[in-house]
Amino acid sequence: MKYLLMIQGNQAAHEAMTGKPSPGYPAWSEQDMQAMFSHMGALNDDLAENGELVDGNGLAEPAKTRHVLAGKDGKPVITDGPYGETKEVLAGYWVIDCAGLERATEIAARAAACPVPEGTICSPIVIRPILDAPEA
Repeated sequence: MKYLLMIQGNQAAHEAMTGKPSPGYPAWSEQDMQAMFSHMGALNDDLAENGELVDGNGLAEPAKTRHVLAGKDGKPVITDGPYGETKEVLAGYWVIDCAGLERATEIAARAAACPVPEGTICSPIVIRPILDAPEA
């Protein structure tokens, strides 16, 4: 079964990682960044070794996001980020192929245990099953 594990985040969390703190998001040190990279690298290595990793990436900051909607006149309505009305956005993801929801939950729990600076507001990791395409 395939699952999409989505790491939620926001612009303030991204800015904290680049040294710009705000309430609930203390600035990350180089050591904090290395601890995160080490944790996530070990998780990715284990998933790849187990044959469970299909794909995974972190995403650019929300400020580099663009929303595109169909306008009433047929022309696209384009909005650049960040979005004040959106508290959290997708910050990164894994596509995994594993035995089932319990295993996907174990993997998400391991990802959620990533070290962060003390006082950081932690964002959830969302698990969504990926539906198989219907047979033709």
